[in-house]
Order: sequence, then structure tokens, then C-alpha cells
Amino acid sequence: MNSRTTALAHGAMLLFSALVAGSFSLGHLIANDISPAALTAMRFPLALLVIGLWVWRSGLITRQDLEAPWRYLVLGGLMGAYFVLMFEGLKTAPAVSTAAVFTLMPIMSGVFAYFLLGQIATRRIRVALSVGAVGAIWVIFRADVNALLAFEIGRGEMIYFVGCIAHALYTPLIRKLNRGQSPLVFTFGMMVGASLLMLVYGASDLLATDFASLRPLVWITLVYLAVFASAASFSCLQYSTLHLPTTKVMAYTYMTPSWVILWEIALGRTLPPAGIWVGVMVTIVALVLLLRNEEGD
Repeated sequence: MNSRTTALAHGAMLLFSALVAGSFSLGHLIANDISPAALTAMRFPLALLVIGLWVWRSGLITRQDLEAPWRYLVLGGLMGAYFVLMFEGLKTAPAVSTAAVFTLMPIMSGVFAYFLLGQIATRRIRVALSVGAVGAIWVIFRADVNALLAFEIGRGEMIYFVGCIAHALYTPLIRKLNRGQSPLVFTFGMMVGASLLMLVYGASDLLATDFASLRPLVWITLVYLAVFASAASFSCLQYSTLHLPTTKVMAYTYMTPSWVILWEIALGRTLPPAGIWVGVMVTIVALVLLLRNEEGD
């Protein structure tokens, strides 16, 4: 792999982490306005329209890309489950806390990558994952030692953690199930699978939704989720996963709490307490450890 491809893969993941962070902050603001199933059922078809036009203009799709469509249903189902559980969790969990749960995914992805791809993490990577997990846990428990000792985890964080398991499995499966498709085409296939499954799952919630009463912020968030946090971010993830080890791809999730704090500042929300920043800084240290000595891994 040449250095330019590697640099592009890292740049794609940096953009991915920033785009995903926006979904936490915006999602928290509208989580109680619309059901997670209805929001996700609307999000994927809209994202599919965006990326479908992109695929059509590129002319990249071939007959071979349509083989084994079950792959797209599996990947789409995992992504659908992740987003439904994410927005269910955001009903009660703060955006920074859910972003911290998100940073537990590298260690989970590393486990799945070992069993699915035979990727074995080096000692340094295992140390980095452990450091990142400590920082994430500190943020999840809101820098409260008593809450940590009592193991008091919020209901929203627990719900979202289950969704993160689905996302952690999704990442190594991209490489496992890809049969030479380009990142754009593979993302399109996943979007088709996710749209079909979520329209079926969220049909009753869609019918029960009073769309006329929804705040403008809900529609703004929907467009952001579909275009930036879905079509664009998934393409970044697909590209990077095909060019970097799974643990390095997921290392960029450690940037998410920092990006969320910046999003919170931009949206005029209250900053997290000082103790939370300690955990955020620890996750950044973990990111640096994971990305150091790239060529030596």
C-alpha cells in the first residue's frame, strides 16, 4: 500500500469521526421528538437516494456487485440496529457520554476482527485499547468515582452499548464480505439492505408519526444524518476499512468525544464538567498510541 493511499484512509477516518460526532449532538436535541425507528426508517432511504445518484453518475456498479445480496442485508441490518439503539439511548443519555460509549468499539472490533479475519493485535495496540477503554469508562460514569464503584450506568448508555456491539461487528464484516466492490458501491448495497429492513421494522412508527407537528430541527437533523452522517461517513468507513487494519480504523472513534464537545460549543450547550475532560484526553492518548509506528504494525 502506498503512502498516499494510507494518508487518504486516515484522512477519511478523521472526517468520519467529525461527521459522526454531529449525529450525537443533533440526535440528543431531537431524540424525544420522533421515534428512533421512524427516524432511522426515513434516514436510510434518503441517504440511499443521495448515494444512489452518486453511484449512477459514476457508472461503477456491475452485475457482479449484485451477487450474494444477503451480504447487504446483513450489513444493513447491523447498521439499522445500531442507529435505532443509538437514538433510543440518546433519549436519556448526554451526547458526550454516548460518544464515550462509542469509543469502546475499537476493543470490541478488535475481538471480532480476530475471530473473523485472524487479525492479531500487537502488545502496543492492546495497551492502547486498554488506555482508551479507561478514558471512555471515566466519561461514561461522568467522572464520578462513587458512580463507578457502585457501577451506576445510565439506561441510555446501556442501550447504546448494545448498538455499539452491532457496529463493532459491522466493521470487520466489511472486509470479510467484500468481493472486490468499490467502497461506494458496497456502501450503496448496504444502504439498500438497511432501507428495506428499516422500512419494514419502522412501518408502524412511521404511520403513527405526526409529521406536520415536527420541529424544523428534526428535518434539519434528518438531512444531516442522511447526507453527512450516513452517505458520506459510511463511504469514509468503507474506504478506510479496505486499506487499514480494523483496530486502526476504529481508533478514530477516540476522537468522537472531542468532536462532540466542539459540536456542543457550536450549538450553545453547556460544557461538560472539568473531570470529563480528563477522560477525553486519555482517549486521545489512546488514539496516538494506536496510530504510532504505522509501518511497523
